[in-house]
Amino acid sequence: VQLQAYGGGLVQAGGSLRLSCAASGRTFSLHAMGWFRQVPGKEREFVAAISRGGGSTDYSDSVKGRFTISRDNAKNTMYLQMNSLSPEDTAVYYCAARAGVVTHVVIRTPDRYSYWGQGTLVTVSS
Repeated sequence: VQLQAYGGGLVQAGGSLRLSCAASGRTFSLHAMGWFRQVPGKEREFVAAISRGGGSTDYSDSVKGRFTISRDNAKNTMYLQMNSLSPEDTAVYYCAARAGVVTHVVIRTPDRYSYWGQGTLVTVSS
């Protein structure tokens, strides 16, 4: 599956953005999905994950309560709604996919993902 993340941009602190991750192919619904972010000089950080059907989600403590992950399998698209953004959220955001997992599984570890999008930059100004 090929992934393309988009929707990043420049936003003021306290604002909102919605990222999207569009997937090619007919097997999107068979993939567990996730969002990660990375700033220069740091490791890729887990942000949120969602199971194949969307029934299970998981968030990092730093975004819990502010970000919402969702997916529309009919549109082969995953979303990340980001509210109450702070400058600490500034990063390149990546989407990832992994096939061959059972329905309810969510994955926090980047090494377990097989496919990655190219990343979209989110910049939050103070």
